[in-house]
Amino acid sequence: MVSTDKPLAMTGFFEEVRRRKVYRVAAAYIIAAGGIIQLASAAFPAWELPNWMLRLVIVLLLMGFPIALILAWAYDITAQGVRATPAPALPGSHRRRNIVMLVATGVVISAAAGFFLLPRVSAHKCDKSIAVLPFENLSDEKENAYFADGVQDDVLTNLSKIGDLKVISRTSVMPYRGKASNVREIGKALGVGAILEGSVRRIGNRVRVNVQLINADTDEHMWAEDYDRDLTDVFAIQTDLAQQIVRELQAKLSPMEKAQIERRPTENSEAYLAFMQGHEMFYRADKFRSNTEKAEQLFEKATQLDPNFARAFAALAWVHDWNYHDFDPTPARKEKAWTAAVEALRLQPNLPEAHLAMGFYYYYCERDYQAALNEFAIAKLSLPNSPEVYMAIGAIQRRQGKWKESTANLEKAASLSPKDAWVLQNLADNYYATRNFEAADKIFDRAIEAAPKSLGPRVEKAKLAVDWKGDLSVMEKELAEMSTGVDPDGLVTFARMQLLLLQQRFSEALAVVNQLPQDASHFDKPRELFEGAIYTFLNDKEKALSAFGHARPIAEKAVREGPDDASRHVTLGLILAGLGQKEMAIAEGRHAVELLPESRDAFDGPKMTVALAQIYTWTGESDEAFQLLDHSLSTPNGITVSFLRLDPIWEPLRSDPRFQALIDRHEGESLARL
Repeated sequence: MVSTDKPLAMTGFFEEVRRRKVYRVAAAYIIAAGGIIQLASAAFPAWELPNWMLRLVIVLLLMGFPIALILAWAYDITAQGVRATPAPALPGSHRRRNIVMLVATGVVISAAAGFFLLPRVSAHKCDKSIAVLPFENLSDEKENAYFADGVQDDVLTNLSKIGDLKVISRTSVMPYRGKASNVREIGKALGVGAILEGSVRRIGNRVRVNVQLINADTDEHMWAEDYDRDLTDVFAIQTDLAQQIVRELQAKLSPMEKAQIERRPTENSEAYLAFMQGHEMFYRADKFRSNTEKAEQLFEKATQLDPNFARAFAALAWVHDWNYHDFDPTPARKEKAWTAAVEALRLQPNLPEAHLAMGFYYYYCERDYQAALNEFAIAKLSLPNSPEVYMAIGAIQRRQGKWKESTANLEKAASLSPKDAWVLQNLADNYYATRNFEAADKIFDRAIEAAPKSLGPRVEKAKLAVDWKGDLSVMEKELAEMSTGVDPDGLVTFARMQLLLLQQRFSEALAVVNQLPQDASHFDKPRELFEGAIYTFLNDKEKALSAFGHARPIAEKAVREGPDDASRHVTLGLILAGLGQKEMAIAEGRHAVELLPESRDAFDGPKMTVALAQIYTWTGESDEAFQLLDHSLSTPNGITVSFLRLDPIWEPLRSDPRFQALIDRHEGESLARL
């Protein structure tokens, strides 16, 4: 005989559920819980609450479901209040079975709902890192491309000030301009979890901005928005964009960061356009003098159009700092840098870019490393995603001889700007200086890939091949591939001359020297110095003396204008050595080393040491020359065995047995390090 207890029990259970109105309570609970979850999903990010709190709310609601069923089973809500539901006349075992089945049903439903809800909540989570791709210019006027870049750049600048986000630099995203984007590939290449794409259309005084935020891991759209506003509202659009992205990525936004991104840089659209044009010019991979001079003019224009534009003054100060460091180390240039930096801080004392510019003033113009680091530390607080800050700190640390710390900061800069040839070139220079040539070569390749048309990384890679292996073929190949007419600041001509000198093709080198610009100021050496050197190599003393004689007043004038610049004293010292003015030449060389000793600058100081060794070589002071070369061959950023072999300037030492002994000893040490 088949038992019918179980079917009867199930029938009794469902009848009890219906009688006790548990169905209604369950339905009402599910509807209410769904509404709470939807509201929390929208509100929590806006309130900057962490993602785990949303998951906690969902877990509590799921746990509450079985409890709600039990309460609905046990009690009724009547006109007289909450009353215990009358129990049916059932055996005790049936009553216990019904309670167990009720609880089990609630637990199973909650577990099933949790299985679908909790992974879905996690799936929306995106790594708090973002790249803002170049915005597409949809305007009819091509000049509005700068306006589109300005919108993108300000969104990026705002985001980069948020410490809870990792933001890739503008330079590293610019290579993706105008290219069909594969979001997953870009995300992987730049190391980010989210990509912002956008377009800008400007018609008269109206601007339309379309943006979409995409999860780089899943290629799913996280958020999109269209803005159609007056031109005067463009900064409000940029602020709203930054805040919305912060919410979508569930990043924290401090009150200070919020105030920073809400502040408008200028109310003058023409000043802003000039600023953006100068920004684009100055941030090119190659820091040619012609580029920095154009950037200077544009930043000057921006400050004239809006005398309260603090960021423009900060940018102008930075350009002056760089010009002093690389092209024009004169008191007048230093004064301009100081004045612009002070004005930027006066207008906006908490502007991080102003502190960055003041830091560069102390670094480049005063060589006051501690004061510079203090300013960079202030800037870093508000620019946590700025590769420039980490580069600046790393650049000072290598001058202090702190190579490990310097490389770590430059690596950090490269992680924030992985497609920035200038950042990569600086990082490679660290490995180059510490004689890790293989690592440097690989990073130069990355820089060339990031900026194929840039000269800097290619020139450095060619120099590395010479210093590392004595290999001139890389330089030959790069020069052969140069387009006709491409010779910014005389760089290509200078490289051709260097190659011919290393190949000892002196007559051909002489012909190339005559093609150098009359003011070859990028090299801090008049072309007559090179003429004199080549005639010396050719043993034409009369013409050598004539060339050096013409070079001397040029070099002396440069020293008067920039008396604190060590390289200008070196140049004058070499010219005086060529003229046979031994004591004066050595005095200039020693003064250069006093101005820039290795103890003060472990990056450029070794170059002064080598230059003094050259002066000693030309003035017949072989003992001093050998002593300095011996030191330099084992010093970071000093001379290498391969270059010592090739450079004709050391010809007066080659007949001395100590020359080959020096090479043999240090070559053996180099092999031992491999």
